[in-house]
Amino acid sequence: MNNSYFTFLPMIIMFALFYFMLIRPQRKAAEAKRKMIESMQAGDGVVTIGGLHGIIDEVNQQDGLVVIDCEGVYLTFELSAIANVLKSAGHNEELEEAYDHSQDSEFSSEEENSVDGELETDTNL
Repeated sequence: MNNSYFTFLPMIIMFALFYFMLIRPQRKAAEAKRKMIESMQAGDGVVTIGGLHGIIDEVNQQDGLVVIDCEGVYLTFELSAIANVLKSAGHNEELEEAYDHSQDSEFSSEEENSVDGELETDTNL
């Protein structure tokens, strides 16, 4: 009788390890993402699974859709396409300012001139 307990003991230990190392953390992550998506509201900053950054304009939980404003372009995504919520409502001005400043500093006038010069030389070929 004792021999049969020792036979199943490694399988029970393996199941416990799988549960605590794989199944449980995955469930916690899925629950956290579900809560994040349910708490989204208009004005929140988001990042999609494709890397698109924008601000939520409208959330439709019944249809599972979200409308995102990306610099005046309104795009509709499924809720499952949201990877992360950046800021909650009330911090929109900070998010928009940071985004505007990053867009302004990407290209200086010298860089634009050098890019234009490269394009002109390429078209002369």
